[in-house]
Amino acid sequence: MELNQPTWSSVVVSRHLPEKLHDLEKLSHNLWWCWNESAKELFRQVSPELWEATSYNPIEMLGRVSSSRYSALEKDRKFLSELDRVMDEFNAYMELKKERKEPSVAYFCMEYGLDTSLKIYSGGLGILAGDYLKETSDMNVNLVAVGLLYRYGYFTQTLSAQGAQIAQYDPQDFMKIPASPVLDAEGNWKTISVNLPGRALNARLWKVEVGRTELYLLDTDYEANIPEDRQVTHHLYGGDWENRLKQELLLGVGGVRALRALGINASVYHYNEGHAAFVGLERIREYINEAHLTYAEALEVVRASSLFTTHTPVPAGHDSFDEGILRRYIGHYPQRLGISWDTLMNMGRMNPGDHNEKFSMSALAANISQGINGVSWLHGKVSQEILAPMWKGYLPEENCVGYVTNGVHYDTWTAPEWKAIHSEVFGSQFATHHYDKQCFEGIYKVPAEKIWEVRSTLRKKLIDEIRRRLSDPTMSVHYSPRQIVTIKQTLRDDVLTIGFARRFATYKRAHLLFRDLDRLSKIVNDAEHPVQFVFAGKAHPADQAGQDLIRMIVEISKRPEFIGKIVFIPNYDITLAKYLVQGVDIWMNNPTRPLEASGTSGEKAAMNGVMHFSVLDGWWVEGYRKDAGWALPQERTYDDQGYQDELDAATIYGIIENEIAPDFYEKEKNAGYSMQWIKYIKNTVAMVASNFTTNRMLTDYVEKYYTPLARRAELVCANDYKSAREIAGWKQLVREEWAAINVLSVVKPDSSTIIKNEFLSEVTINLARLAPEDIGVEALFATADRKGKLHIQQTIQFDCVESKDGVAKFSAVIRPDHSGSYQVALRMYPKNALLASRQDCDLVRWL
Repeated sequence: MELNQPTWSSVVVSRHLPEKLHDLEKLSHNLWWCWNESAKELFRQVSPELWEATSYNPIEMLGRVSSSRYSALEKDRKFLSELDRVMDEFNAYMELKKERKEPSVAYFCMEYGLDTSLKIYSGGLGILAGDYLKETSDMNVNLVAVGLLYRYGYFTQTLSAQGAQIAQYDPQDFMKIPASPVLDAEGNWKTISVNLPGRALNARLWKVEVGRTELYLLDTDYEANIPEDRQVTHHLYGGDWENRLKQELLLGVGGVRALRALGINASVYHYNEGHAAFVGLERIREYINEAHLTYAEALEVVRASSLFTTHTPVPAGHDSFDEGILRRYIGHYPQRLGISWDTLMNMGRMNPGDHNEKFSMSALAANISQGINGVSWLHGKVSQEILAPMWKGYLPEENCVGYVTNGVHYDTWTAPEWKAIHSEVFGSQFATHHYDKQCFEGIYKVPAEKIWEVRSTLRKKLIDEIRRRLSDPTMSVHYSPRQIVTIKQTLRDDVLTIGFARRFATYKRAHLLFRDLDRLSKIVNDAEHPVQFVFAGKAHPADQAGQDLIRMIVEISKRPEFIGKIVFIPNYDITLAKYLVQGVDIWMNNPTRPLEASGTSGEKAAMNGVMHFSVLDGWWVEGYRKDAGWALPQERTYDDQGYQDELDAATIYGIIENEIAPDFYEKEKNAGYSMQWIKYIKNTVAMVASNFTTNRMLTDYVEKYYTPLARRAELVCANDYKSAREIAGWKQLVREEWAAINVLSVVKPDSSTIIKNEFLSEVTINLARLAPEDIGVEALFATADRKGKLHIQQTIQFDCVESKDGVAKFSAVIRPDHSGSYQVALRMYPKNALLASRQDCDLVRWL
């Protein structure tokens, strides 16, 4: 008898948690869980196997738990009690959101590294932004964030047998990520649109709850868009420059429209990198259309409430676009803004009027922002140099570019073992997130044996995780089965372990350690002081030189003298980063100075008592303390980079051989640990980690930028934008008259002048239609450094002593503070008490 064929039907089975367990679902959709140990442990208890199998994604895990397991959990009194306790903690935390105060801030960034379950980040910028959002939640700062939801995110890294990087793009299942559709009152998905050539680019809105802080993401991958436009949010930093322009228009213009669709109008707008600069153009359009301001008036309002943070230490790293592609995509904007095309283009040029210059997003961001900052002290100085062409009448050091040094989110990156100890010795205020950073000195109260125990435990966790990952055939193709066995047997959890993990770009000089392989072999194979190195990191798919570095390290790690002593772990992500910064003993970094804008991986390590060993660049210029880490000299010895690399490599070998390794192994006979090493660990936590948290960073942003900008915005908007209109009108008058101002006479020191006590300097000016109070005159005394750059030592302001019939005399008695040889110059500049800074009106004339 012939069997009939089965009829298969596609059926979707959705699981609803038992009522007693509903809070698990609520908790899984708020990323608060990912930095709170109690919540993570609760999810682990649901199913330890699935928790690990889903890479610690509670949403995915809850969807895979069996009905029988849920039935058991709803009858498990101990589990239900723990669920209630965690939910009480969570609800009490969220209740404080009602106490958020002004100013309100809207934060825009292309990427956010919050958790491995949400792949919308690639590296440092995203991790920093993710940490920042978590801190705004913890400190209850009134901030809302905007970004893009990428279908594929950044790539998953595997390596070939030869060590070649393979970039694999896996689509995210939006049903398994902590992002929820934003619906209107009728249950329809909220959307916005941005005009593109001949069509509209539509985007859906998603919400990610980051504790008390909301992150709204825009997604174009749905039926309302043509296939080409659906790809706009496929890949982070993916596609060609045209796609990058679409992404930045979506983030900027679309981001503002998303906030308006949600009824949000913030006091301050923070552009985290120039990618978001189109926010300013959209806001100018709003003020022109809705408040009926002129372009110049609207620009004053937008500038007053905007902050631009640059993370890029080299001019070539700033996004810029050809005029032709901009004319296609934003050619309609001049008409909307009531300006010419050249006026719009000049907003993105360092040299207005230069038609050969590309449109720089950083120049646009700087032109529409009152506040501008770099991300470390040194990077602030570098950014002053990069942006100096925008204000040609001023020396770079005079520019209005400040800095806020990056920090890291303590609760995300600090190991649970350390958190438990810190909670006992940092004081009760520490848990409130409003504390004096001196509380970190409580680490000195912790017994030495406890410090050593924690460091040993965390090192063992790291080594166990490396062995586990190498046991996964999909992750360890770059090593043969025999090599894997050797590595697992050779790696030790009681050996000095040095970590190097970051994006593989050539300026980060991952190759430096391998300049002298014979000497490196002696270091790792030293019988008394053995050392092992762990490497991880991705290279950009278009960066062949970075990929070659990875291949080189993999090849060297396979050599008999290095096998199991040097190991490369693929697919560097947040989860692996935690194991590394918590488990190694030394975090090594050796970029080409000053190309590290800040760097935060070493800060994460410091939270765990891991010493930093680095070039004095980025944050380490401020962070280095004797007996709390090691540093390569700040100044270059050679102009030739090859010679400098050779010297730096020799210095690294010497410090490891003569300082780091001997101190680590100088163990007390009875204790089994090094008291000198314990001292280093305690100093690192007390003197380094305390200064590089996002708590300090956010406090700096609030005090240096958010609060002052909100006050200025309130000032320029008050009384129907009275101050904005006055400033715009005054600037227009000054620009119209500047060329007509005639300097009639100047009495100033010249190269033959010797100033014994004082010198009377005078300047007589025909002011055209301006008043004496519209003009400032000053004398600058400067000295040159060894590179010939001038640095101002003293500035002397002139007073108007006489004014008649449009002619004014300005004078000053010049009394230098110190004797010596100086370069002296006089300059004239527009002056108005309503200006936020001198660069607010960039006209300058040297006299």
